[in-house]
Amino acid sequence: MRSFQVITSALSAVLFAASGCAVSPVLAPPDVPVALRAPAGQSVFLEALASGVQIYVCVPRPDQPSAFEWTFRAPEAVLLDRSGRSLGKHYAGPTWESLDGSTVVGEVKARDPGPSPSAIPWLLLASKATSGTGVFSQTKSIQRVQTVGGVAPSEPCTATNAKQVAKVPYTATYYFYRSAS
Repeated sequence: MRSFQVITSALSAVLFAASGCAVSPVLAPPDVPVALRAPAGQSVFLEALASGVQIYVCVPRPDQPSAFEWTFRAPEAVLLDRSGRSLGKHYAGPTWESLDGSTVVGEVKARDPGPSPSAIPWLLLASKATSGTGVFSQTKSIQRVQTVGGVAPSEPCTATNAKQVAKVPYTATYYFYRSAS
């Protein structure tokens, strides 16, 4: 009987590993400024590496229509885990969508310039809405950290290039939090 249990356990482990399911390591929250820490009672459950673009459009300034400025429109990025497997995508909203179809839409609660002036700021976002029953459905907070690039173009924005769209490459790491159990 004991050898049957050992064989069954070993077979189960092989099947589990072969199915592509792996136990995720326990994640530690990143070291961030106090203002960017997730609220008490939340724990990090997912890390996603984003690679894509921040989209800007050259438009007239609302307070001075004869002057123009680059205005942020939306991100477009793929989300990967550390081994390079696809987790989903990130787009306008801001929205994160998992391969399982679940989504979370965030709203900025705090920002920090981060360590590099040539990178978009670090953020803490709260979940404004979720959909589906998958990985993002229980998200309460999101952190954007370790940003590289993505800042508005240094090229002048004038009447000459009004309505021009600029896609600026960026990378970031997103940490997703849910209520601690």
